[in-house]
Amino acid sequence: MRLPPLALAATSAAAAVAGAARVEVWWDVGSVRVNRAGHGARTGVGVNGTLPVAPVYATQGDTLVLHVRNRLAESTSVHAHGILQAGTPFMDGPAMVTQCGIPPNGSFTYEYRLDRAGTFWLHGHDHHQNSDGLRTPLVVYDRPGEAPIAYDSEYLLSFEDWYHSEFSKRIAETLDPALPFPPPASFPYLLVNGVDANRTQTLRFEPGCTYRIRLVNMATTEWVRFAMPGHEMRVIEADGVYSRPHTATALSLGPGQRYSVLVTAHGSAQFNFRYHMSLYASFVPQVAGMSPRRYTGMIEYARGAPTADVRDAAAVDAAEAAGDLDRLPLGKDSDVALRALAAQPPLPVDRTVQAVLGGATIADGSTRDVINGMTYAAPRVPTLYSALSLGPLAANSTLYGPQTNTVVLGHNQGVEVVIHNPNRLPHPMHLHGHTFQIIEYGPVDPSLLPAGADPPPGLGVQRYRGHPMRRDTVVVPAFQYVRVRFRASNPGAWLLHCHMDIHFAMGMAMTFVTAPDVLQRTIAVPDAMLQLCAAQGIPLEGNAAGNLGLSLDGLPPVPVLSPA
Repeated sequence: MRLPPLALAATSAAAAVAGAARVEVWWDVGSVRVNRAGHGARTGVGVNGTLPVAPVYATQGDTLVLHVRNRLAESTSVHAHGILQAGTPFMDGPAMVTQCGIPPNGSFTYEYRLDRAGTFWLHGHDHHQNSDGLRTPLVVYDRPGEAPIAYDSEYLLSFEDWYHSEFSKRIAETLDPALPFPPPASFPYLLVNGVDANRTQTLRFEPGCTYRIRLVNMATTEWVRFAMPGHEMRVIEADGVYSRPHTATALSLGPGQRYSVLVTAHGSAQFNFRYHMSLYASFVPQVAGMSPRRYTGMIEYARGAPTADVRDAAAVDAAEAAGDLDRLPLGKDSDVALRALAAQPPLPVDRTVQAVLGGATIADGSTRDVINGMTYAAPRVPTLYSALSLGPLAANSTLYGPQTNTVVLGHNQGVEVVIHNPNRLPHPMHLHGHTFQIIEYGPVDPSLLPAGADPPPGLGVQRYRGHPMRRDTVVVPAFQYVRVRFRASNPGAWLLHCHMDIHFAMGMAMTFVTAPDVLQRTIAVPDAMLQLCAAQGIPLEGNAAGNLGLSLDGLPPVPVLSPA
């Protein structure tokens, strides 16, 4: 989707006049029957009776007012991915973490203060409804005259993986102990701006102009590789954080990640070009025409002009065919290659948290994902409400329930999280409420490797260069660790979870409760949000079991790991 500068100004001005910098959007969330990829109809979760969900545009400093009506037969909620919710942690969205879901036939209005410009997205955060279509980009433009990098116009390309069957069916197959694990590979299709990527948008270039291309990977399982052969891409943004321009041949986006690149058009309209996209996952078997799925779109300088045959296109495709995508520029070393435009030295560390990702069999015979040996499950009381209601006991991490994997942080602590991945699958890990500095990648400690693991050779340590990049979603490569740092300056209850929805549903999540003492002095949850819980009989206070003291009697069953 293209919005030239004139349209951007008109959009912002219209919002300011009509809503006094309150950008209002109405979502009627419900089931829809759709055939999005042209290979059969299935049920999805749409907005206002349709899919795709229309992108949302606003300007830095605006308040986005999102009115949600739930027409589904189950609860729903919405998360503004990358919006930090400073001072409004109750608006973050994940059900049973910061709120109760919106019940069937219920309504709620989210208000998001958009204090940062950048590329974000909105998606469902209850019952994994984003996997079935409840997702759309959120673009927050810089205030007029404040963009740190100049360009003439821009395009938005949002990516989705679309499966033959609904998420509920896929997760049921995954968790059924009577079925083989893992289940047979699924081969989703790529959607671009909500439609089959075979019909993707033409990017129309004018000679000599510079374009900002915003890329948003809203996929729930697979990665997207993006390249513009014959053109130089300069990365200027990752996950809503501006970076110093960094040249890239191709970009690899894990689920939840975003980039902006600048591309300057050639001085002549003699040739048209093609841009390339692939939908892939390193853990999905390569099957010709199905995995990876490859697509092209047109970069049009002049209608009817011949399409250039560009050598670097073949080089990128050869790297992909060899399974070597992680070694393309901005593959596995992307985050240490980038440097934040707003230079900040590495944060001092007051506390280090270890997070070991893995899988385990639980007592019922099903396979779950774990962090530090615990698989996530929801408490009886939303974690934020526990932090607000427990008084001094809110500093006791055990009262949030073992299945929430909670770590309590002091206000303004410098926190280093070392995320270890001793497995063959990469994991895109997303932290709510914060951006974090990418400090270091390295090979995982051999003592953490499961029996029979065979890491590839040559995995070395890579550290930030100059000053570290910040982002909110990092891909932790197979058999490696990533060291990230953030300051616990945003009181709230914040998930850290894998953004592959299957893995999140299998339990790969943990919770940071930041500064509960400050929360209790400064935060009041809106009454309309409390009513969402009351309508469903969900307690509003107490520990994870709904008790005001130390007792966890009545705690929802904690998944018990099967003996090794």
